[in-house]
Amino acid sequence: MSYANDMPTMMKTAELASTMRVSVMRLSRRLRHERLDFGLTLTQIATLATIERHGPMTPREAAEHERVQPPSMTRVLSNLEERGLIDRTAHPSDGRQQLVSLTRPGKDLLREDRRRRDAWLALRLAELTVEERDVLHRAAPIIDRITTT
Repeated sequence: MSYANDMPTMMKTAELASTMRVSVMRLSRRLRHERLDFGLTLTQIATLATIERHGPMTPREAAEHERVQPPSMTRVLSNLEERGLIDRTAHPSDGRQQLVSLTRPGKDLLREDRRRRDAWLALRLAELTVEERDVLHRAAPIIDRITTT
């Protein structure tokens, strides 16, 4: 297939990219708006979620997961620890390192945050037709695949 014959497909893909970008940004913004005000930054909440998802980890591992520099993660973790949302324990095999893990209040905060946003989204999804919800159900894994590559 020549480049000229592929132009309509490329243009449609570019249009889809633009449309999806705007829609995903609006959804993301709205879901952020539905967050309760815990007095935490998005990076702090994301760090809590990372620790929950992956289990106890070193501060360096947390920084790698969140794609921030270790000094920045040190500040994030210090703030979370001051608020009682994480604990630090000695690394079982490397005495020079520590592991961070969620406390019960940290787990509760994440659960409440998700509950509120999920409730808002469930109400909005309930307004859609069965066919529209089916399309979104099929699209969710595709969108997830796009974000993980």
